[in-house]
Amino acid sequence: MIGTGYVGLVSGTCFADFGHVVTCIDKDTTKIDALNNGKIPIYEPGLQELVAKNVDEERLFFTTDSSDAIRTADAIFIAVGTPTRRGDGHADLSYVYAAAEEIAGLLEGFTVIITKSTVPVGTGDEVEAIIQKTNPDADFAVVSNPEFLREGAAINDFKRPDRVVVGTEDDKAVEVMQELYRPLYLNETPIIVTKRRTSELIKYAANAFLAVKITFINEIADLCENVGANVQEVSRGIGLDNRIGSKFLHAGPGYGGSCFPKDTLALSKIAADAGSDLKIVDSVIEVNTARKKKMADKVVDFLGGDVNGKTIALLGLAFKPNTDDMRDAPSIDIVEKLQSCGAKIRAYDPASMEEAGKMMSDVLFCDGPYHAIENADVVVICTEWDQFRALDLERVKSLLKAPKVVDLRNIYKPDYMLSRGFEYTSVGRSY
Repeated sequence: MIGTGYVGLVSGTCFADFGHVVTCIDKDTTKIDALNNGKIPIYEPGLQELVAKNVDEERLFFTTDSSDAIRTADAIFIAVGTPTRRGDGHADLSYVYAAAEEIAGLLEGFTVIITKSTVPVGTGDEVEAIIQKTNPDADFAVVSNPEFLREGAAINDFKRPDRVVVGTEDDKAVEVMQELYRPLYLNETPIIVTKRRTSELIKYAANAFLAVKITFINEIADLCENVGANVQEVSRGIGLDNRIGSKFLHAGPGYGGSCFPKDTLALSKIAADAGSDLKIVDSVIEVNTARKKKMADKVVDFLGGDVNGKTIALLGLAFKPNTDDMRDAPSIDIVEKLQSCGAKIRAYDPASMEEAGKMMSDVLFCDGPYHAIENADVVVICTEWDQFRALDLERVKSLLKAPKVVDLRNIYKPDYMLSRGFEYTSVGRSY
């Protein structure tokens, strides 16, 4: 497993737990040293225990030296980062191509090289060309095997997936992939074998569609506020339709994280280059970018149009609960906009404050939710962590300068909050 980021570490650990022998490789010496000392560089429920178990049972190894692991491998996963390239929005494939070159010179015997990273259509062709050019005698097949892991639920998603997608036309490679995923046969997990380019596009299409659903319900939430409707009831009313489904129909401050922002932008660029503009996806990107700042405006309006000198308590910073991932988190734009209006920010998040500190300045990171709320003019719920769902409201009220709550995740009921003496506003609910 080349790359010990989120995808590589979770996938490698889960494959080891299936019974395979896995070596995770990374050039970051500090990260590998930490992993060898039992320290996990990301927050993911259950991962630390699963890593420790498989290291103890000698199925999972971490190293910076790829040579022995690659020479003896039956399958090599490329799970390196593909961040958005500065300037043009395309996925940066430099790490993928560098990994392909490194692999090529070390191959011995038939080996399956699998792109686990999210990559544009045609990347597998380029990886294949790089390996053939570097090592013309190599016996190998390049396979696309995109990941569909949700941060905060990645282990369960890996072990109980909705489907496994395998992109290859090489029969020997299909056999290797079926053996790797054989433990999933007990769950009767569908394994979709398709052409490599189709597999690469499936990943982008899936993420873009989910981003569309999120953005759609966010716009419906705005409409609900203007016409006196309740977006949660609208979501339930349409989500019970099996053709639509209830997932990703929760209105909020917009999507963030490591996948949706990057992948929608990359898909838009892929389509434009291919002469097939995706106007829906382009609109989603535009609307979601604007929405994050719009949530800051919601806070300003709630405080009478002026937050200069006001103290705002922000509960939750990560883009979603059960992760420390701050990449493209709505909280970044919200804090930036509020600070530009003169507000002072106190914030608390159970997992992401260290990461947030690298992206935010002049924010007071607090020891807990009540510490953040102390002497604030308003509480803003930005991430729906479980511990924020049952706050001691009397304590909250006593700590605030005035009992004001802006709930950007709709975790409380408006009538209940009003009955407890709070001035309260949420997203897409006018009653």
